[in-house]
Amino acid sequence: MPQLRIALAQVNTTVGDIDGNTALTVEWTRKAAEAGAHVVVFPEMSQTGYPVEDLTLRRTFADASRRSVTELARRLDEAGCGDVLAYVGYLDHDEIGPRDAAAALYRGEVVARQFKHHLPNYGVFDEHRYFKPGTELEVLRLHGVDIGMVICEDIWQDGGPISALGKAGVDLVVAPNASPYERSKDEQRLPLIARRAAEAGAPLVYTNQVGGQDDLVFDGDSLVVGADGTLLARAPQFVEHLLVLDLDLPVASAAATGSFDGLEVHRRVLNDSPLVEYSPLVAPTISEPLSDEAEVWSALVVGLRDYVHKNGFSSVTFGFSGGIDSAVCAALAADALGGDNVYGVSMPSKYSSSHSRDDASDLAERIGAHYRVEPIGDMVDVYVNQLQLTGLAEENIQARVRGMLLMALSNLDGHLVLATGNKTELAVGYSTIYGDAVGAFAPIKDLFKTHVWQLARWRNEEAAKRGETPPIPENSITKPPSAELRPDQKDSDSLPDYELLDDVLDDYVENDRGYADLIEAGFDPETIDRVVRLVDRAEYKRRQYPPGTKITFKAFGRDRRLPMTNGWRERKS
Repeated sequence: MPQLRIALAQVNTTVGDIDGNTALTVEWTRKAAEAGAHVVVFPEMSQTGYPVEDLTLRRTFADASRRSVTELARRLDEAGCGDVLAYVGYLDHDEIGPRDAAAALYRGEVVARQFKHHLPNYGVFDEHRYFKPGTELEVLRLHGVDIGMVICEDIWQDGGPISALGKAGVDLVVAPNASPYERSKDEQRLPLIARRAAEAGAPLVYTNQVGGQDDLVFDGDSLVVGADGTLLARAPQFVEHLLVLDLDLPVASAAATGSFDGLEVHRRVLNDSPLVEYSPLVAPTISEPLSDEAEVWSALVVGLRDYVHKNGFSSVTFGFSGGIDSAVCAALAADALGGDNVYGVSMPSKYSSSHSRDDASDLAERIGAHYRVEPIGDMVDVYVNQLQLTGLAEENIQARVRGMLLMALSNLDGHLVLATGNKTELAVGYSTIYGDAVGAFAPIKDLFKTHVWQLARWRNEEAAKRGETPPIPENSITKPPSAELRPDQKDSDSLPDYELLDDVLDDYVENDRGYADLIEAGFDPETIDRVVRLVDRAEYKRRQYPPGTKITFKAFGRDRRLPMTNGWRERKS
């Protein structure tokens, strides 16, 4: 039974930074070589980062990507890693069009190129817009082991490459992936990979990307599953990691070329001599998946950190209101960037309560953030008195003055501004354009209000377990939420109870349920009419809101795209 040492390079790439990603690949291949690996597998499109969106359509970018793979093969050989078979992802472009591709590099050469066959066109994916499907599969023999490859969606769809490799016969399947995170995804991922390994009749090596890219975040969670479905190794979530293990691989009985399930299978021998028997590593640790709260918190921290750092910033600023949303954003920012890189601004108006100012100050002290107080009363009065503003106009000008103040400080000091709104507020339109909606990134944009509270309690409990100061003031968690834009204002004055509201929104927004479905779910008609009306009328606001990390199945933005000018309304039949 030939042995082979496999390394899964779970790395954090940056879209468009081909030179940086190439250097990253050299660094991690060197680590794999030092660990004695014979094969290293990088994520999907690791040379370009993923997703590249309309960069796909720029021929100059595709040409640079293709050239980088040839250059990378040479650099790996020069770095003493030539004997490691390295699978890397990249963007190709041939006579047919753009391709989501992966290449195999060995001894200074590109020994195989393969194109993704299944192109997802749902949720956040638009790959039918960008790519042409591949119809060929490259099987490489290394040390007597036949290695087949599939790319990301090729394992998420039935039939196609996995089935073809199973019929042609391979000893091992490698699968470069860039599979975005969403809650509880591992509950789907592991059983799926186990089924695909069984279908291929060979162990499956699944390397997933890690890190944030705009509103997407990738959790890693790279896996190796045996042909019988047994989990052999798992990398930790949300961190770069090199997972290395030894595999005993019985040679497949079949080794055919030709067409299988409409895909042409080609074979190339790189080295037909089995390895001399060597001492295997200790069995790798199978990292335990994070709890739901820890998983979501980690996703939000990584998404925020990478958005800030990959866009050239080191610090953030936003309003410290004393409320739960700004408190959770502050705790996330402190975990992502360090408290010393968080610049909180209290912007009290004549309606701001003393406890809100106290809670904001307490928050800053708990997380070690910078803190300043900039009263907005005089600035608001200029607008109110000159324009004779009253009612909603007066309320909104307070939010807009705050937004303008934050952007001015951003320009002055170079901090990136965060928007602190949550998914419930965005759903029903409770945000002010050019007010609390200003900023470059919205960390909790995909968290319903009730989930914000849950995470706040969990984060404080985790701190207490470690003997640390809980980052979020208890009063910010327990007090009734209020925008404090008029005397004694409460969110409950104009919205249903948040538990009820989030239940309705989960059905209407996340699950696309119609009026009759909502009635059947037990919601009363008045609540349905009220919530649906608010959601439908606020689409134009959501389009103008900053991006934020996606953690649910259907986030506002890529996942849910409705026309702003829209006469359709859910109503009783």
